[in-house]
Amino acid sequence: MVEIQKEWLLAARKGDVDAFGRVVEAFQKPVFNLCYRMLGNSEDAEDAAQESFWRAYQGLSKYDFQRPFGTWMLSIAAHYCIDRLRRKRPILISLESLLPEDDAPDETPDPEDQTQRKQEQEAVQQLLDVLGHEERAMIVMRYWHDMSYEEIARSLSVSVGAVKSRLHRARHTLAERWPARHLSPVSPGGGHE
Repeated sequence: MVEIQKEWLLAARKGDVDAFGRVVEAFQKPVFNLCYRMLGNSEDAEDAAQESFWRAYQGLSKYDFQRPFGTWMLSIAAHYCIDRLRRKRPILISLESLLPEDDAPDETPDPEDQTQRKQEQEAVQQLLDVLGHEERAMIVMRYWHDMSYEEIARSLSVSVGAVKSRLHRARHTLAERWPARHLSPVSPGGGHE
């Protein structure tokens, strides 16, 4: 952990709201991105990120300084998103929005790009619909936040073996279903490679 972040956390633990504000600023982008990737839209992601930070602030006295704060914070956000998804009808997210170079949705695409992107997102949403909420969280944490199996296991309160097994099954499921979706014509001349 960066030493100044530890100072912020210690001050926030004593009730310094400004110190926790600095923590929020330092971690708002990864928390928002995780929430966005799990919930699929900016408004829900903003609400989920705010709630996650509120829960972290309330639970700061329980935070173990031996554990990386980022992992702990993403764990809170992932659990909140999973709970939220379980309470409502499943919300689909697009693989396009999960791509590392796409940290946030493009607000001003040209009409042709927007149409193509929408078609791709719909195909990917149907594909990701086959995954459970925890598997989706594991995929986001592993491949977009580069978390280790151990960090994912701690974050989601499951064993490392369960993480490896579920990720393997999720990758297999996506790989099995991808060729059929992938080969459907997206543009004249065929599909993608």
